[in-house]
Amino acid sequence: MIVVAGGSGVLGQQVVATLLSRQEKIRVVVRDAVRARHLLGPDVEVVAADVRHLHALRGAVAGASVVICAVHGFLGGRGAGPAEVDGLGNAHLTEVAQATGADVVLLSVVGAAPDSPVELFRAKFFAEQRLRESGARWTVVRASAFFETWLGILTKTAGTSGRPMVFGQGNQPISFVSAGDVATVVGDAATDPCTRGQVLEVTGPVLTMNQLAGALQDAHGWQGSIRHLPRPALRAISVLARPVSPSFARQNHTALVMDTTPLASRDEGGNPVRIRVATMPDILTTGSPG
Repeated sequence: MIVVAGGSGVLGQQVVATLLSRQEKIRVVVRDAVRARHLLGPDVEVVAADVRHLHALRGAVAGASVVICAVHGFLGGRGAGPAEVDGLGNAHLTEVAQATGADVVLLSVVGAAPDSPVELFRAKFFAEQRLRESGARWTVVRASAFFETWLGILTKTAGTSGRPMVFGQGNQPISFVSAGDVATVVGDAATDPCTRGQVLEVTGPVLTMNQLAGALQDAHGWQGSIRHLPRPALRAISVLARPVSPSFARQNHTALVMDTTPLASRDEGGNPVRIRVATMPDILTTGSPG
């Protein structure tokens, strides 16, 4: 049996669908079981457990041959951010998996590093290091930015005006990848023991945010210039919003880093196998929003 921790997110749902299509027996571990059952359907076993609490995971992982760690705290509030979920939570999953003899497939990010300016990337690096030191059989899958996430943000900011909001100048080249492509690699990693001890990096087409926003406008037939939130505003929000909304501050800080800093792999922790995919979302290739 394969346990998927975080199976109701953008990537997690795709991972579950991939494994089900391969006739794998799976169990999904999430905090909100009601929401997960609504998203995944009645045929998927769903168990409620919080990865931040070690004792809650032992029963949830019992009987697993592989544990897929797809949780993230990027959008989490106080006490549920990357340090607590991606760092500590993944360490808990690793500990429980190792104790039960299960292999671990950890979802990480391209650019994970101990001194990254992005909190999420530091937490993912910590999780990678804990996994390597655990004694469990492991595979790490690092992914670049998801098309689905950023197309959703740009669509939301466009509203009824048809003018997406780009955070910063929007000229930094960024590697994007489809969550479906990453899910395929995760499915392969979960079912192929030959990937153990490997770091698999999944990257895709390189676009700037301005290019992505322009392609979205073209697909929808939207008119008007792309709007921009200036870097000074991003910097101010990332500081001023922190006491009130850590999640909102984190998002603005990350957007600022993505607009100013190349987030390439530094080969931290061992010569990754790079898997480059060419898939583009249908909306950008067919020119229709369907």
